[in-house]
Amino acid sequence: MRLMGKQEKNEQELSDLELISRCSEKDVRAQELLYRRYFSFAMSVAVRYTCNEGEAMEIVNDSFMKVLEKTSEFDTARPFRSWYGRIIVNSAVDNYRRNVKHSSHLQISDIEATEEQEPEIDASLSAADILQLFSKLPEQFRVTFNMFEIEGYSHYEIGQMLGITASSSRSNLTRAKKMLRELYIKNFNTVIGNNEAI
Repeated sequence: MRLMGKQEKNEQELSDLELISRCSEKDVRAQELLYRRYFSFAMSVAVRYTCNEGEAMEIVNDSFMKVLEKTSEFDTARPFRSWYGRIIVNSAVDNYRRNVKHSSHLQISDIEATEEQEPEIDASLSAADILQLFSKLPEQFRVTFNMFEIEGYSHYEIGQMLGITASSSRSNLTRAKKMLRELYIKNFNTVIGNNEAI
């Protein structure tokens, strides 16, 4: 029993590079350790691109399978986390493109691109509150917002990845911000929400 505890401690001290090296040799224990080490990170990225936890879990599992298939392509001079993050985003985009054919789009013609004063943001908003707001965005808006504002892709890159024009990406971002602003006012900013019609 004591030996097992020592083994677990030693496994936790393995670097990412050591785990990846062992994963490339099909070491199942190393694969499990790497998956567990980065599960929370992977879910935190995937959940921003989906409406539900089950779909986010699919993205995490798909992305980890890609990691295992591509360990030989990993540049050991760069952090594993950022490489894996790109794979998760690409998996989320693949998931979006697969589902976009089958999903019905919300009517978005009434969301006009306007420059409005930003509402004062409540600093006590929890991660769950923020995710709740994101989950109400149409999928194309949510994906574009995440890719541009959080992942740092350009509109040209987003257009290439999603099969849309750069101007469509810009329009999606503008509409996503407007819709988030309206959702925030309606759900969390009661002072403004009571004084403004939405």
